[in-house]
Amino acid sequence: MKITSRNLACAALATVLSSASVSASELTVYTYSSFTSSWGPGPQLKTLFEAQCGCSLTYVSSDDGVSLLNRVRLEGSNTRADLIMGIDDALMSQARELGLVQPHGLDLSAWPLRSELDWKDDTFVPFDYGYFAFIYDAERLTEPATSFAELLTSGASVIYQDPRTSTPGQGLMLWINAVHGEQAGEAWQQLAAQTVTVTKGWSEAYSMFLKGESDYVLSYTTSPAYHLVAEEESRYRAAEFSDGHVAQIEVAALSAHAQQVELAQQFLQFLLSEEAQSVIPVTNWMLPVRDDIELPDAFDTLIQPTRIGFSPEVIQQSRPDWIREWRNAVSQ
Repeated sequence: MKITSRNLACAALATVLSSASVSASELTVYTYSSFTSSWGPGPQLKTLFEAQCGCSLTYVSSDDGVSLLNRVRLEGSNTRADLIMGIDDALMSQARELGLVQPHGLDLSAWPLRSELDWKDDTFVPFDYGYFAFIYDAERLTEPATSFAELLTSGASVIYQDPRTSTPGQGLMLWINAVHGEQAGEAWQQLAAQTVTVTKGWSEAYSMFLKGESDYVLSYTTSPAYHLVAEEESRYRAAEFSDGHVAQIEVAALSAHAQQVELAQQFLQFLLSEEAQSVIPVTNWMLPVRDDIELPDAFDTLIQPTRIGFSPEVIQQSRPDWIREWRNAVSQ
């Protein structure tokens, strides 16, 4: 072939493009849809992280943390995920047993994590947490239940999420078993008589509640902070139960099949930074895992529940029986 200036130019351009494609780094993060929504923390965190890393961050969304875990399990070694973000502490043992994650390789002792979390896990990094609660409209319900027993005898209508597809729904399953123990099946049956519907995920349930379709909706103790900050509305409140409340700690971990391990580790450290931790509470409406983050005054008005629940290992062992018990109770 005759070498011309046109040939040389094309060859040079091809080399430049090839180098660019090799040097360009893309981090793929699997998470849940409300995190990546326009009002969630995802867009802000993407902008902040890309400015630091000089890379491209791509989110892949599932409906909920449970759906996210199922997706990664089904994809297996073909997954695109470098990092899995948005499952919770109740799903950690399952993710680990399925071989979906790998150790993060970070020293978390260097970070000012809240002491109540007592976090020492070498695979999962916490990025926010909260407590499950039943939210009510104080203009509609003037005397909220103060315990599970009161709720189940009140006749008040309830909307909650499916424990098979939703982390809040799973949280309710843990909550009922923690409070009622061997009588959990009876508690489910009582709740079924008051249930308007069981939704696949949190967003659908909360939207129905805001339209006035139930007296209570299963959500978080932090949900009223959103209404106070974003809407200057104080009517939505969390019922505080004397039984205690189950906590949810949302976590992130390196995918077992990550292509961008170092970049994923960098993002995990970014999630624990003051910058990221300040964004999450006022977009994801959960509590920061750092103890040095200044929060809006609305967070001072939230209930401070007593924490109850189970270890991730007990949850993993008991989950099939608890789901079977729930299904039997609600089908009667």
